Amino acid sequence: MDKKIDLKKNVFTLCNEYPELIEILSNLGFTEITNKTALNTVGKIMTIPKGAVVKGINMVDVVLALKNNGFELEGKMPSFVNNKLKGKAEDKEEQLDDRTELLKSYVKRLTDGEDIESVRKDFVENFSEVDAGEIAKAEQALICSGTPIAEVQKLCDVHSALFHGATQQERIANAEKAVMYSLNGKQYGLGIGADEKTADIKRTDDGDTAYNELRKINGHPLYIFSKENEAIRQQIDVFKAALEERTDVADELDKTRELAVHYAEKGDLLYPVLKLRYGFSGPSDVMWGVDDEIRDDLKKLSNELRNDSGGFYVEDWENRVKAVITRAEEMIYKEENILFPLCAKNFSEKEWQDIARDMDDYKPCMIDKLQLWDKATPKQTIDEVEGNDMEIQLPSGHFTLTQLDAILNTLPMEITFIDHENINRYFNDGDEPKLFKRPLMALDREVFSCHPPKIEPMVRMIIDDFREGKRNYVDVWNTRDNEPVLVRYMAVRDKNKKYIGTMECVMKMGFAKEHFKA
Repeated sequence: MDKKIDLKKNVFTLCNEYPELIEILSNLGFTEITNKTALNTVGKIMTIPKGAVVKGINMVDVVLALKNNGFELEGKMPSFVNNKLKGKAEDKEEQLDDRTELLKSYVKRLTDGEDIESVRKDFVENFSEVDAGEIAKAEQALICSGTPIAEVQKLCDVHSALFHGATQQERIANAEKAVMYSLNGKQYGLGIGADEKTADIKRTDDGDTAYNELRKINGHPLYIFSKENEAIRQQIDVFKAALEERTDVADELDKTRELAVHYAEKGDLLYPVLKLRYGFSGPSDVMWGVDDEIRDDLKKLSNELRNDSGGFYVEDWENRVKAVITRAEEMIYKEENILFPLCAKNFSEKEWQDIARDMDDYKPCMIDKLQLWDKATPKQTIDEVEGNDMEIQLPSGHFTLTQLDAILNTLPMEITFIDHENINRYFNDGDEPKLFKRPLMALDREVFSCHPPKIEPMVRMIIDDFREGKRNYVDVWNTRDNEPVLVRYMAVRDKNKKYIGTMECVMKMGFAKEHFKA
């Protein structure tokens, strides 16, 4: 059974759910937790993060202890400044036009729990159409006004249901499907605002237009993304059939889980650019979080299916897998009608060229390897680096840049160096496929942009601890392809112990097993 810890729950509730937490938290310094009276009183109003602040316990230690004892954290990590809980954002809300304010009000009403049909009715009365940029701006404004990203993320699917069929591209697609279905003698619902006039809508959203043009170019990132979505959609249909027929369910579910590659490509190559260079933080943060939830839920469901002899006959398993598959289908819609048009409308050709170069390093998601776009930025070799034959003099020796590059790429680990200003400065680049992709586009930008919103606060806390001298390294153990992997984060200091950066080393540890056999 998965052990999940929701940091918003009080300590009393969590300890009743998982009694072993009492010993774990006590060892961390929450000594009063062993007192039943304290647990039954203060424990009912105290959360783990708040308790950590009161006791002066570093949340990095708390999270690592929970993870090492098999617990998984749910929801977003709270933000800390100097180990104090950070309050709501104080960013002032930008001035919004009337349409955006109205759209935002609909999303807010959903967030407050109002029935979707009530909100949908008002939406249809006021909007005959809405483009992807307006939806993105409305959700982003909601986040900037103080609504936690985690709350918007939970409602992402509901928001999609509200706007479904309302973007111009979707309405045109629905009209085309309606013709196809009518020829087959079937009925087809056109969705919000899609009536007999739909087929006559003129395409005015240049994001939609740009996306449809770019997705036709062989090898272009949007061409690859759209092909992968077609393949994901087909695999989902295959899995649904397997589920219905009760045949090959486990195998088809594992094949469906390969959509994680597609999600990784978005997380590494699209979301950071959209957020950092063009200010669209809402779609990036919300969609990235939903990607992670879909990926993680599919993994859990697969493990349950393979580890439990009851399989999908176990109560609730089938309902849960159908729910997450529906979310995956909705994500395809969100990408094609919100994310990709938004990127197409904003990204420069140079950015697409860089994305194409980095995307070529990823394993294709459910499709064959496609030819690299002929305009992709070429990869630089050490021979093309100016001064590659220059010698670097060190106290303990010397070598050329070519030799240094070869040495670093020969090390049996993946290395990342982040400087004292939290900027990605270096990745090594050996011949072995990387466990964690490091696109060259990520160089010279903040390391935090490379992490999903859920774990960004944890990364900030670790680096802050390094900078303040509170710790020198942090080890995180996980598995990839059933092989143990050690990720070690280390503070890099000069000879005077001054902090100059952080180094991350990722190393497969499966090779050591044979040396420790009983």
